Amino acid sequence: MSSKTFHFAFGSYGIIHESEKLLVIKKNGGPYINRYDLPGGSMNEGEPLENTVIREIAEETGLRVTDSHQLGTVSFIFPWKYQRYTWNEHICVFNLIEEYQGEVKATVTQFIGQDSLGAVWVPLSELSISNSSPLVLKAKEYLLMGKFETKDTEYPDWQVLL
Repeated sequence: MSSKTFHFAFGSYGIIHESEKLLVIKKNGGPYINRYDLPGGSMNEGEPLENTVIREIAEETGLRVTDSHQLGTVSFIFPWKYQRYTWNEHICVFNLIEEYQGEVKATVTQFIGQDSLGAVWVPLSELSISNSSPLVLKAKEYLLMGKFETKDTEYPDWQVLL
């Protein structure tokens, strides 16, 4: 039996919603490729955590965040064959985006490190494990329940959609 080797990822993500819809990005890389994901991502070196989600949302959706607050941090663990790793642990800081300006971009500028093809509003009822990242499922749970649970989640049967 082979032992699990873990890749660790850390990022800050935004929940942007209107009525019964969630703003998601069309993912173009990583273990969530070909799924909906929350806008957000990794910190730049020396970047304050609160600035990360603002920068990432601007890059991935075209929106400018003017007010947000942190909801909590959750870890997602799932199998993913990447480089020498067999599993991924994704530590995610969730932020509720309460105010923003601008228009949602269906396509966004591509550059090295950009893994968003653009943003789209999707009804909560259409978001499921077959088309969404664990982050989107956590955001949906929060919006439906009205409270943010900080319970880590393992997806032992996670499928990367290549």
